[in-house]
Amino acid sequence: MSFRRSVVPVALSLALLAAACSDDGNSASESSASTSAVETTVAETVAPLAPATFTVQPGSNQVAVLDADVGTTLAVYRDGESLAEGTVDEQGSLLFRELKPGTYTIRSAEATSDEFEVADAGDVPDPSIYSPEQQTLLPADGGFGYIITRDGTTLSANVILPGPAADGPYPTVVEYSGYQPSDPDSADLAALYTAQGLAYVGVNMRGMGCSGGSFRFFETVQSLDGYDAIEAIAAQPWVLDHEVGMVGISYPGISQLFVAATQPPSLNSITPLSVLDDSYRSTLYPGGILNTGFAVSWTQERVDQSKPFGQEWTKARADAGDTMCADNQKLRLQNPDLVQEIDDNPFYANPLGDSLAPATFVDRIEVPVFLAGAWQDEQTGGHFPAMLPNFTGSPHVYVTLTNGLHTESLSPPVARRYMEFLQLYVGKNVPDLSAGTLIAAALGGAIWGVDEFGPFENRFTGMTYADALAAFEAEKPVRILFEQGGDPAFAPGTPEPHFTAEFDQWPVPSAVNTLWGLGDGGSLVAGQQGTGTTPATYTADPSALPTTFYTGGGNGVWRADVQYDWQPLPDGTGVGFVTPPFDADTVVVGPGSVDLWIASDAADTDLEVTISEVRPDGTEIYVQSGWLRASQRALDEAASTDLRPVHTHAEADATDLPTDGSFTGVRVELFPFAHPFRAGSRLRLTVDAPGNNRAIWEFRTISKGEQVQIATDSEHPSRLVLSTVPNVPVPADAPPACGSVRGQPCRPYQPAGNGG
Repeated sequence: MSFRRSVVPVALSLALLAAACSDDGNSASESSASTSAVETTVAETVAPLAPATFTVQPGSNQVAVLDADVGTTLAVYRDGESLAEGTVDEQGSLLFRELKPGTYTIRSAEATSDEFEVADAGDVPDPSIYSPEQQTLLPADGGFGYIITRDGTTLSANVILPGPAADGPYPTVVEYSGYQPSDPDSADLAALYTAQGLAYVGVNMRGMGCSGGSFRFFETVQSLDGYDAIEAIAAQPWVLDHEVGMVGISYPGISQLFVAATQPPSLNSITPLSVLDDSYRSTLYPGGILNTGFAVSWTQERVDQSKPFGQEWTKARADAGDTMCADNQKLRLQNPDLVQEIDDNPFYANPLGDSLAPATFVDRIEVPVFLAGAWQDEQTGGHFPAMLPNFTGSPHVYVTLTNGLHTESLSPPVARRYMEFLQLYVGKNVPDLSAGTLIAAALGGAIWGVDEFGPFENRFTGMTYADALAAFEAEKPVRILFEQGGDPAFAPGTPEPHFTAEFDQWPVPSAVNTLWGLGDGGSLVAGQQGTGTTPATYTADPSALPTTFYTGGGNGVWRADVQYDWQPLPDGTGVGFVTPPFDADTVVVGPGSVDLWIASDAADTDLEVTISEVRPDGTEIYVQSGWLRASQRALDEAASTDLRPVHTHAEADATDLPTDGSFTGVRVELFPFAHPFRAGSRLRLTVDAPGNNRAIWEFRTISKGEQVQIATDSEHPSRLVLSTVPNVPVPADAPPACGSVRGQPCRPYQPAGNGG
């Protein structure tokens, strides 16, 4: 099964995120006016313009020109003033983005279009456009077809019903993304839903697959298209109660957050899996440092696939006679170069930054939510829990959090609750998990390389639907899986947890901020800070270690038997600080802050901080990391807490380090995690240049051998702050074997040069 096509996640958001201040040459901002009103008046007086022969397709905040003469210069006008101009591409197309609502014309030197209206993104279409009578391109009995959006763009869609349409209506779910969910030969995950009696509809975003339009990651019009797709599908006669839910992992998981925020009336629930909360901070530029390992490569893949016939299946359809698929490639040359925009825009800037950070708008989501993800996600990054408190508009938010990788959100311990949610909120039935075992077996070999899992139990047998729903809603909404991969009942690395804990909300209400002070000799002492006398020193040398600790190919990192290459710090290239052995089990749940006082002989340096567990047997287990470019240390004071520093990453706030040997305070955000440090184990903090502490991720670091000092004295009290949760029972049996806990490699402990 070609799983990657359906599961590779999102870093691309990021691409646009970085592009907040860029202009692709086709934007229509007022400042880009190339022709004055006076010049226009003179030109019209000298020679009246002929009627245009090209096609104008206006939409929300943009307008497309189709079938124009190649190489012609066209300008968009409002109130007699030219706002922007561009050159018609090789396919006879041109697109003007970022237009304000209003009345416009498009003109060449010789011709002009009729006046047309550009709509506002907040305009709500007449519901009649979604009726089956209007959506004539959507198949009545299932199969491949098209959805007509409010601006006339058609989105390719593939409908898979669990039985004949005449036997419906069926509860229905929608997957919406820029992969290829509408490819009839690539519906890899559709069986996950149809096996439960749900109809599945895969929809390609505009500019991807056989869909029309131009692709730009999560620009507003894509969210509006999602609204239109939800409403058009819900109106079909085979849809139960004319309501649908949304499904998908990674890219189609993130798309749910954007679409749900537009509040489609017929959307009844969403299930975003393995998502991000902030494109810039979580995946593209963690700590302000470019993630070239996954984020940029994923972006390049999206750029390539959004080219004309960039997805192979579309060419096959066009060659077989699908003229709409062929025509829908016409605007593809109007796509911006997202990779170049990443390079050109390394800082966070608004309004685009916030528009691509779901954390800033999930409060507008008003339907039940099922969300799951992993702390060590090697693709989207694991930062997503930061947005969980922001789902203030949703009546029910169920969250499953675990250690592990990008596919943990499909693993059996998550899927059991996921299936219950879908059947309760979309199917409106008492959950029946009979298909779970077959689904797990089908996914197990393809994703994890194992085929034995725990049972899928029907917990609500004998209840009415109302009672089952009430029982489900009465359960604690936040479920945390600890030591996924370490259940001794299964082969090591099998995605089943060693133990679980449930909580009323996130952050965990009973959590306590606990600090450890950095000291001499690599000490890390609970409750004390500023006890050191001599700074710890290292050379920031990113070339001293491999860039990542996973060197396998493809999606092998998801397998139960994955092999990591997590190497100890070479002497002098980093420093470590380690606690004495814990007297009792200590469970940490939440984000963390590494507050350092640093000096450097360079004006800037990149910092990577890592938490690990050192066991009594001498093995060390990776837990979590955080990153920061020191010049981007400025904080959003209103958003920051003792436990979580939030950096502005604004260009105006960037400040070099002093090079006179004086120390500067910096706070590095540790991505959130949950981990038990057992009695007898020690907690270790290491600091070095970025690299070798995250699978798949690589960094475009500025570090190149500068000397970095970390002060620990009373005037410069460097410290670690974590969130410890009391009264979480940790199993008394032996901890999971080294290397079995998913997403957390293991190695022999080797102290750093400073003793920690």
